[in-house]
Amino acid sequence: MTSSEQVREMVRERYAETALRVLQGGGGCCGPVKEASKDPITSNLYAVEQTKALPADAVTASLGCGNPTALAELHPGEIVLDLGSGGGIDVLLSAQRVGPAGKAYGLDMTDEMLALARENQRQADATNVEFLKGEMENIPLPANHVDVILSNCVINLAAEKDVVLSEAFRVLKPGGRLAIADIVVRGDIPQDIRQSVELWAGCIAGALKETEYIRQLERAGFEEVSVEPVRIYRAEEACGFLPAEGMDVKTVAAEIDGKFMSAFIRARKPS
Repeated sequence: MTSSEQVREMVRERYAETALRVLQGGGGCCGPVKEASKDPITSNLYAVEQTKALPADAVTASLGCGNPTALAELHPGEIVLDLGSGGGIDVLLSAQRVGPAGKAYGLDMTDEMLALARENQRQADATNVEFLKGEMENIPLPANHVDVILSNCVINLAAEKDVVLSEAFRVLKPGGRLAIADIVVRGDIPQDIRQSVELWAGCIAGALKETEYIRQLERAGFEEVSVEPVRIYRAEEACGFLPAEGMDVKTVAAEIDGKFMSAFIRARKPS
């Protein structure tokens, strides 16, 4: 098994466990923290008025680090694709915004998450929604098909981010928009974090440097690329998403103080 396959399988297992936990009445989160309401990454991302009409499990299973539906400025009639859609919160919110003349796709590789998302779709009675099984590196949609691509703290989990961004570029229509919430790094971080496969499934080790994120988007063909910090994580918050086993958490947390951030990333496919 290649390193890319190892990362993908670790992510798949982690998010399958999360989906099953939600279906059984538990919670989910991006990293090792067990209570999403206390997670420094995933907590307090959506306004109550946004989520009050959604199924509770769609909200509970939200593993993101931002609110890309607010970032994207969606319009009625648009076609939207959410990469790594999880329990479906951003797909369902997008479906409300694009209305019956539009459509919202969700793409996920995890059967358990897809089952959860489709149940949430049923409860929400969302008829302009379709959840697809697949991987971000090979999106099962034709070229020039969607107006907007969203992703919420998922692209950082991909081992081959350049392939993911090239696929996103392919399926966007000319002039189409990319609106991502993701974890981004400023500065250097300890190598043992980069080498931890476990943390790939916790939104940390796979995060790109801000400058590299911009370069990869531009290499894929995007223009008007911007990165806007939303939350910058301090040492005390880092202790919440670092594993307790096999790592001097306090020392590492001090070394990464202020270097990880949640960010809104925007880009456009040329017209």
